[in-house]
Amino acid sequence: MSSQPPIARKIPSERIHHGDVFVDNYEWMRDKQNPEVVAHLEAENAYADAQTDDLALLREQLFEEIKNRTQETDLSVPVREGGWWYYTRTVEGKQYGIHCRAPIADADDWTPPAVDQITGEQVLLDDNVEAEGLEFYSLGSFDVTGDGATLLYAVDTEGDERYTLRLRDLATGDNLADEIEGTAGGAVFDATGRYVFYTTVDDAWRPDTVWRHEIGTAADSDVSVFHEPDERYWVGVGLTRSRRYLEIELGSKITSEALLLDAADPTGEFAVVWPRREGIEYSIEHAVIDGDDRLLIVHNHGAVDFQVTDVSATDPQGPARTLVPHRAGTRIESIDAFAGHLVLEYRLEALPRVAVLRLDRPDEGFAEIPFSEELFTVAAGGNPDWDQPVVRLHYGSFVTPATVNDYDVSSGELRLLKQQAVLGGHDPALYVQRRDWATASDGTRIPISLVYRGDLVTGDEPAPLHLYGYGSYEHSIDAGFAISRLSLLDRGVIFAVAHVRGGGELGRDWYENGKTLTKRNTFTDFVAVAQHLTDTGITSADRLVAEGGSAGGLLMGAVANLAPDAFAGILAVVPFVDPLTSILDPSLPLSVIEWDEWGDPLHDADVYRLMKSYSPYENVREMRYPRILAVTSINDTRVLYVEPAKWVARLREVGASVILKTEMSAGHGGVSGRYESWRKRAFELAWVLDVLGLHNTRP
Repeated sequence: MSSQPPIARKIPSERIHHGDVFVDNYEWMRDKQNPEVVAHLEAENAYADAQTDDLALLREQLFEEIKNRTQETDLSVPVREGGWWYYTRTVEGKQYGIHCRAPIADADDWTPPAVDQITGEQVLLDDNVEAEGLEFYSLGSFDVTGDGATLLYAVDTEGDERYTLRLRDLATGDNLADEIEGTAGGAVFDATGRYVFYTTVDDAWRPDTVWRHEIGTAADSDVSVFHEPDERYWVGVGLTRSRRYLEIELGSKITSEALLLDAADPTGEFAVVWPRREGIEYSIEHAVIDGDDRLLIVHNHGAVDFQVTDVSATDPQGPARTLVPHRAGTRIESIDAFAGHLVLEYRLEALPRVAVLRLDRPDEGFAEIPFSEELFTVAAGGNPDWDQPVVRLHYGSFVTPATVNDYDVSSGELRLLKQQAVLGGHDPALYVQRRDWATASDGTRIPISLVYRGDLVTGDEPAPLHLYGYGSYEHSIDAGFAISRLSLLDRGVIFAVAHVRGGGELGRDWYENGKTLTKRNTFTDFVAVAQHLTDTGITSADRLVAEGGSAGGLLMGAVANLAPDAFAGILAVVPFVDPLTSILDPSLPLSVIEWDEWGDPLHDADVYRLMKSYSPYENVREMRYPRILAVTSINDTRVLYVEPAKWVARLREVGASVILKTEMSAGHGGVSGRYESWRKRAFELAWVLDVLGLHNTRP
């Protein structure tokens, strides 16, 4: 192991746009086929190991804490679809899940069987068997025909999100001859079970083409049923819950379009629902209301926070009626349709909400399902069956472990099915979760979520604090439970989330005011939150570590330049820290798609200047930086490893204390396998605790 940081060779290259010349000394590291690049990354890993060698015992303690709190042999709550209960088992000592099913015992029984009540179990796919001998394994598609006879699954063994699709006869357990390489995730069977619909990606890793494969035929005879040439649009395919329509969904960051095909005619032509209009986003759901086929369309046409419009499925561009009107501040996110009810998901006051409407009592309207905690997360999920009389809900908070409930639509009863086990005991009453607010320089109030041990954090003195942020793509960070986080909380660390602009916590305007030309708000909001937490005595700058990943990694790099004295340490996971170089190059993965999120610096000089003003890599300068840990993966196709590699090299030039850890056989999501994931998180948390001065502490 090396105690000296590797110094990357400088090979100057010029980037010239809009009259600006930028000399990049480390762009040569983009070529991961270059042995010198691989050697440099391996040298960085050796240095990271040397710099964290004294944390080995703490890392092992954290790993064991996560492992010992986790119910390793477990069973997901079975989900009913057709004549089967589907579920996944985990087994102690095994990295991956085992996908199983069991036949239903009673057609009228919608109560999932307990572990000891399952009979006739059939193993559909054992990921441990599939992953044997592989350094990386990820399942990207999983579907079963309506008659339950055939399984579709697709596997990525590199981390680059390109999957090999296979079919399995579930009567014999043998794979069919059908095998399709290079697919994207999300492949599905059609309603007849004769065809598979899947997508492939272009050279920029954008899903752009939908294909139809007839089972039993060669892959080279597959039919391209849709191709999207516009590089801003991402394409997906699916089957409605009613199994009445096949749907192609396509969208840029700001514009949507959907096409439908009657599932009875899978070789027919897809028809556009609403023609795309720049800036109009929509999603569709098939419903049957009063015996009529309807499409419920969630859209933002004349409705900043979206509304739900009801149109005829046979004439979607004809007369429309409003089912759920627009209400400013209530961001409608989705609607799900079932034979007897509708489920609306929306966001209000920085919290997710779920409401249900009974189709036999439409005049009663949507009834919100209430929850009592100040902070929580809730979402409908695992509801594949059109005829089901219940709504499966997933609930949790910072203090309440992940909980699965069934909401009985007829009675209004919320039935607890399972709560995530925390071995060794977990008392939610020991922990406090609450909302706080910071004020940005323009007067905007920024919500903050906090959780901590009430007996360890008394407020008498500044506490160590771990501050998380994201702030892009209208993605909201909700109050979910994490076993690994207990290792921080039980050492007296406060965990906080800065709900900065660019996220979706407070509606569409919250997002719009943290993207493109207003992107700097995301960074200054985060700094304002850090400043608030120190000014109020909750923490102090020398006891504050920030964390963000992907676009949140850009946030980390930006605030390191903006306010280095506000943080003791910064953890940047797969960080998007060289955004200008990436988005200027349309040939790179996903660059053109990102123009609607960040702006188009290639053709717009104002966007170029703005992005250059906050790009972490280009704004490194001579000053004292907090300690920095950057984590990346060599096969990441979303944020290329070269971005943090260049950033770290540049930070070293100015004397920053920085280490880079690169997974040499993984992608954007990091390592595969739960034990390896726990070890990765233990590595990160050990570093966080060390920066916080809690190296030698135990819970």
